[in-house]
Amino acid sequence: MHVVATAGHVDHGKSTLVRALTGMEPDRLEEERRRGLTIELGHVWTTLPSGERLAFVDVPGHERFLATMLAGAGPAPAVMFVVAADGGWMPQSEEHLVALEALGVRHGLLVVTRADLADPAPAARTARDRLAAGGLAGVETLAVSGRTGQGLDELRRALDRLVAALPPADPAAPVRLWIDRAFTVRGSGTVVTGTLPAGTVTAGDELLLDDTPARVRALECLKEPVTSVNGVARVALNLRLQGPAERGTALVTPGAWTRTDLVDVRLSPAGRAVPAETTETTETTGSPERPGEDTSAGGGEEWGGRGPSGTADRASRLRLGNLHRTAARRADRPAPAGPAAAPARGRRAAAARSRPQPRRGTGAGRGPRARPPPARAAPPGSGQGTGGRTGRGRPGRGLAAPYPPAAARR
Repeated sequence: MHVVATAGHVDHGKSTLVRALTGMEPDRLEEERRRGLTIELGHVWTTLPSGERLAFVDVPGHERFLATMLAGAGPAPAVMFVVAADGGWMPQSEEHLVALEALGVRHGLLVVTRADLADPAPAARTARDRLAAGGLAGVETLAVSGRTGQGLDELRRALDRLVAALPPADPAAPVRLWIDRAFTVRGSGTVVTGTLPAGTVTAGDELLLDDTPARVRALECLKEPVTSVNGVARVALNLRLQGPAERGTALVTPGAWTRTDLVDVRLSPAGRAVPAETTETTETTGSPERPGEDTSAGGGEEWGGRGPSGTADRASRLRLGNLHRTAARRADRPAPAGPAAAPARGRRAAAARSRPQPRRGTGAGRGPRARPPPARAAPPGSGQGTGGRTGRGRPGRGLAAPYPPAAARR
């Protein structure tokens, strides 16, 4: 079988399209059907004219659910990029394209939906140019309507051509299954789902989940019980393990993968060229308390130079801790050598950071506690004082909301 993920702006008809192609409902939550908005990943499948089975991972298009989109599209080898004829190229179209380029997805189709409502040619022309700049040059383009069925038969034939051109997966490769859904079934225990890109999973196998052994009790492929499955495939595994399983973690073959908190990252502007002199190499080392928060110069030279798209790249070495957000350094701003090189407004803070700091709670080196700012006066009759007691017999909080009742405080 094969797996294709959807991508595109919210409300451009991704779910309507896969529903029309498969006859299955990708929105499994009642809230999704009520609001007409995809929130979680949807999984549906169909049989193509050639007899090949094709599973779709329907991703949400709203900006708030980008992490969910990444979980679904990341392991998929190909994408069906959807753009509405009456909407054109939109912000989430661009964001999904950038994500797909970063994930290395290089196979796909461009499908212009709602061809019954507007001329699809302008939207198709703009989308082709953007996809070409994002690593998906030369993809086949089709205009369809999920409401009327226009172009669906040709789309099925195009999907057949797409999956036939995909590189074959290695069934002997070590397993690395990224979990995109985890839940508990009464009487069975933990069940996880994901796209298996390569390798083979068999009932009774022992895998690792965050260095914790996880034994495969049973498995399903497209809701059919099987004893073994090869990638590429959509799988659901019933696991026996200690501890929870979460989206974003990976089930791996023991001894075949090395855990690390250090990665080399190539930063390439998506779809636009930049001067080669902006190439910079930086190293993100992080602090002992919060790894990955601070940046410093040096390291990672092997990633410098131009990337495969011809744009100048910036290379970084990132130390992963608790995946705290890091502040990216601009290419045209050199790294400060020390407190003296910091701007005037930051010298005092930089000097303070360079001094050894006492451990919290020891009391050593701690100065007098700063006084809180004076509270603002409350309006007359509000029942809230500036520092006394409120009408409820509780300390006043200035203009803040009144104290909650005792039941709420519990």
